[in-house]
Amino acid sequence: VRTHSRKNNMNEILALIPAGSQLTDLIGLFIFIAGFIIGLGAVTVIDWHGFLGTRSVYWTETTIRAHKITKPLIWVGTILAIVGGSIFYRALPFAGIPKIHALLALILVANGCFLSFVVSPTLLRRERTGHARELLPRSLQIKIALSFVISFTGWWLSVFLLCLHLITR
Repeated sequence: VRTHSRKNNMNEILALIPAGSQLTDLIGLFIFIAGFIIGLGAVTVIDWHGFLGTRSVYWTETTIRAHKITKPLIWVGTILAIVGGSIFYRALPFAGIPKIHALLALILVANGCFLSFVVSPTLLRRERTGHARELLPRSLQIKIALSFVISFTGWWLSVFLLCLHLITR
């Protein structure tokens, strides 16, 4: 009796999984959301560290160390969100929310390139030369703050737009 009820439960669960293009939509949406979770989670961690590091040498040094972990996670999240969005929106016209998502992805990638190829090497150089326990120069802090605004706005607007798309389709 027990085996039979387990088999029925499994059949009920399997019956919930959509077939064909609905399955592809589900997979795309899952990857899209996973990208948001990973990327936005890492962005939130490093942005808070960076904010605290504007006035504290302790947090400046902590931010330099933490960015070694968050930077690859942000890129993984970005790639997953782009791949998932491409799968999820594949059958829709490139207009409206899908187009805005693509534009936001380009902005976030450009922002990520600035952070990865300009800011990160500067932080690592400061660490290597023994300057990790010093506040960053004000000019660099301003650039990082602007990057934070772009990142925060881009990621959260992307999540909001996905929610808007899901409730209006």
